Amino acid sequence: MASEAPAKHEDQRAVRENHFGIDVGLRVLLFAATLVSVIVMATAKQTELVSAPGIPFRVSVKAKFTDSPAFIYFVAALSVACLYSIITMLASLSVVSKPASAKQLLLYFAFWDVVMLGIVASATGASGGVAYIGLKGNDHSRWTKICNVYDKYCRHIGSATGVSLLAAVLLVLLSMHSSYSLYLRIRD
Repeated sequence: MASEAPAKHEDQRAVRENHFGIDVGLRVLLFAATLVSVIVMATAKQTELVSAPGIPFRVSVKAKFTDSPAFIYFVAALSVACLYSIITMLASLSVVSKPASAKQLLLYFAFWDVVMLGIVASATGASGGVAYIGLKGNDHSRWTKICNVYDKYCRHIGSATGVSLLAAVLLVLLSMHSSYSLYLRIRD
């Protein structure tokens, strides 16, 4: 009977450490997704010769991510999320070696993961909205589509937005995981 209690305690400890292993893995994926999104968006630029109304010759026009405030916000927001993923990844690794502060750290993770999710989701939505206008245009507002001219630029914007959507999903998983891990620790 006495030997069952230490065995149960060891099993619970192994499960808790496994949860932090999952947490670190998800945060590594979040780091990769946000870093790739920032790099792909920051390298989105293309120069094309286009016909301008009233001018008989073609003019060189450059499209770059800094032309849109939504894309600038995207780069800033995902850069913050990338830095956040590094800091929280290191914090998760420190909990594996010093589990005394795990409950408090999990509570912070649960709060901040939701905040980061809001930031990343808003940046993804803003980027996606502007990218959709670039792809399809808007006849009612007389905004013409540009992706038929700036194809490489639009592929970069679309790819960065898609990978940032993955980052938002990872943040949802991290938020759920942090809450569940906190629940397991409080329950004991």
